[in-house]
Amino acid sequence: VYMLIIVMSSATQIFCGQLGNVQLAAASLGNNGIQVFAYGLMLGMGSAVETLCGQAYGAEKYEMLGVYLQRSTVLLMATGVPLAAMYAFSEPILLLLGQSPEIAGAAAEFAYGLIPQIFAYAANFPIQKFLQAQSIVAPSAYILTASMALHVAMSWVAVYRLGLGLLGASLTLSLTWWVLVAGQFAYIVLSPRCRETWTGFTWAAFADLAGFAKLSAASAVMLALEVWYFQVLILLAGMLPDPQIALDSLTVCTSIQSWVFMISVGFNAAASVRVGNELGAGNPRSAAFSAWVVTAMSALIAVLAGVLVFLLRHKLSYIFTGGEAVSRAVADLCPLLVGTIVLCGIQPVLSGVAVGCGWQALVAYINIGCYYFIGVPLGALLGFKFDYGIKGLWGGMIGGTLIQTIILLWITFRTDWNKEVLGANLILIVRLSRSSLTIQAVTLSNDSPISHARPHLN
Repeated sequence: VYMLIIVMSSATQIFCGQLGNVQLAAASLGNNGIQVFAYGLMLGMGSAVETLCGQAYGAEKYEMLGVYLQRSTVLLMATGVPLAAMYAFSEPILLLLGQSPEIAGAAAEFAYGLIPQIFAYAANFPIQKFLQAQSIVAPSAYILTASMALHVAMSWVAVYRLGLGLLGASLTLSLTWWVLVAGQFAYIVLSPRCRETWTGFTWAAFADLAGFAKLSAASAVMLALEVWYFQVLILLAGMLPDPQIALDSLTVCTSIQSWVFMISVGFNAAASVRVGNELGAGNPRSAAFSAWVVTAMSALIAVLAGVLVFLLRHKLSYIFTGGEAVSRAVADLCPLLVGTIVLCGIQPVLSGVAVGCGWQALVAYINIGCYYFIGVPLGALLGFKFDYGIKGLWGGMIGGTLIQTIILLWITFRTDWNKEVLGANLILIVRLSRSSLTIQAVTLSNDSPISHARPHLN
């Protein structure tokens, strides 16, 4: 599912890249810069559903899943309003951040068409997490595959037949996301597999939004800081000499890295759901076993993908653009790309374990320290002060990711899973004790303790 999502965005960039190098750079800045800001925030806030639904499903409190889905959607839709305003003023924001006027103007045009996508995110991520908590993945994959085929056809018509350029490409991407939302929601309403977990719309969705927002905020900070990390790299690359080549080569590399990263994000979801289900069901050994098996599988796939990418380093750029200068720049960056791919085969899965356990606040602090107090300053120092350019920027930021991965490995290794089970069950008991056990009377004012959960270490 996650792989298809990133392929859909990459397809849009490929269509834009065929219009010229400036359009490719603009689509990169719009898609991997501006759009990723909203994606990271919405995905992070939606991950609150992953923790709550996963543990509730494991504890067989099925009626709560639909309430959490609706409550999260309400919060995310409200969050989408200020994000839409940011998109509307993207050109002056990009100019303020030091981007060239030509690229900033084109990127803003692309961003205008992505405004409807913000609200599609707000609906999609809670729906996606709701289904994943029940181990329902195949329907989303089928719907997304059909949406992907429709997206390619509509993009070709909008960009080439109608000549709508960057705006047409981004509007088509937004429309495709709404098709995806409609298909998945129709499945939830109509499928017998969701009969116990979806009982219809309820006013309980508006109960204790402040308490639910605390966990959503912790989840957003944790995951958004990860997603935004490489957005910072894109923005810094736009300030280098000859930013067009720097952005184009980085676009190719980050797009390829994103394809592999989405495989790891799939394992992230599997780890989160499995660990959350097992903790809710009271199975500590199964939770620990699931965490390590999923991490090992994702790491192995990442290593194999890294080897393949390195072997094809001189040909990768031609998927996006035909320029020889970009091809040489991509080949030169390939060792850094491979290192990023391997690390991203491990780190997202460990973050998934953290979501399943409810450690979002702790991991948010780790991410701030490793990414923004180590990785970004080190990358800026190497890239600008020591004139290593894009290689220095990227190399420094890889250092931050490496430190973060080591810390998460240590925490997971030292976790006392028996105490994690007790903590998860206690939170469920406290939450449900404040309910009348009917959906209409749910008040549940105790969502917030999860946002302050800490791992129990040996």
